[in-house]
Amino acid sequence: MQFYNVKSVEETFSIINQNVTPHGATVTLPLHQARGFVLAEDIIAPEDVPGFDRATVDGYAVKAQDTYGSSESNPQFLEVVGEIEMGEEVTRVLEKGQAMAIPTGGMLPPGSDSVIMMEYCENLDGLLNTYRQVAPQENVIQKGEDVQKGAQLLAKGTRLRAQELGVLASLGITEVTVYRPVRVGYFSSGDEIVSYQTQELKVGQVRDINQLTISALIEEWGGEVMFGGIVPDDEEQLKQTAHRLYEQVDFLVMSGGSSIGAKDYMTAVIQSLGDPGVLVHGVSIKPGKPTIFSMAGKKPVLGLPGHPASAMLIFLLFGQTVMRRLQGEAERSLPRRIEARITQNIASSPGRADYIRVRLAKKEGEWWAEPILGKSGLISTLVASDGLVEIASGKEGVRQGERVPVIMLR
Repeated sequence: MQFYNVKSVEETFSIINQNVTPHGATVTLPLHQARGFVLAEDIIAPEDVPGFDRATVDGYAVKAQDTYGSSESNPQFLEVVGEIEMGEEVTRVLEKGQAMAIPTGGMLPPGSDSVIMMEYCENLDGLLNTYRQVAPQENVIQKGEDVQKGAQLLAKGTRLRAQELGVLASLGITEVTVYRPVRVGYFSSGDEIVSYQTQELKVGQVRDINQLTISALIEEWGGEVMFGGIVPDDEEQLKQTAHRLYEQVDFLVMSGGSSIGAKDYMTAVIQSLGDPGVLVHGVSIKPGKPTIFSMAGKKPVLGLPGHPASAMLIFLLFGQTVMRRLQGEAERSLPRRIEARITQNIASSPGRADYIRVRLAKKEGEWWAEPILGKSGLISTLVASDGLVEIASGKEGVRQGERVPVIMLR
């Protein structure tokens, strides 16, 4: 199997989305520990939020019709019959021509339907002068306006952020059922690869950067890493390591050994894990063409290029998508993107997606992307980069000043 019938980036995403499904294992967590996890069930609101009509400003609770016609030159006059305290249930019914002082968040008294702001009225010894009319429900949040009892509050597949945790807390929900973290097995391969802790390299040896960068991304996205070590270019050893990790994880990732060469056993090793086997053998992308994606049963397997920069880019694109599918996220989530203007012309080959490292700077309210030029295998250019400009496969390049999508690396 060779890199002649490669897939486009879009085709690769489509294949991943068609084949990768949630791993299905769930855990129940206290709400304060659930940030970043994905809901494994729909959340139905057990009560209304708010549970009563409440004021959104400091002012006076009134009947809106009692303020009609109010102006600076022609105020209406209302009797102030009390003051509402925060957290207090109000039972007194507001009658026509009456008003009650109310703080932001206070409960509206029965009979009132709006709040006039402090700035537009004046209390003169119990006589409220209104200098502006208000409409019904003005400056009021009605009972159930934020969340209605019995409504679907959050859907299965929602990743929990601070705002989702906040709305759950507002309903008294203290624990949630979520998908457990994705377990990812990773190993590096290559006769030349040695531990990154090696202090003195022999000629031809290369420290294993990928172990750290890929593991860091997995953990950043909420996954758990099982490291299988560094395996030499020996087909039997590669198979043993791959099969051992495969049995213990949801997603198997390996780097190196995916380029064409005499010691390229990776495709055979991946294929041996199970059917349907290799679905993508090469992606029309630079850097990162020698990429393999496979399904062994229901478990995805990703073979990354050996070059650290290429491996990191491919894992940002495809590894993150696989993990989010496994975690049950409702929609495919691509890496965070912004739009920027490119500072210079960049040529690209049609039929291949290019990812150009850039440094971002803001000028006159707009982001500008300055290419950091260098060979695609250089890790130092990634360190200096804020993002990656994406040039789609159908384009022959971009012109200076053109708006381009940038995948954020920071």
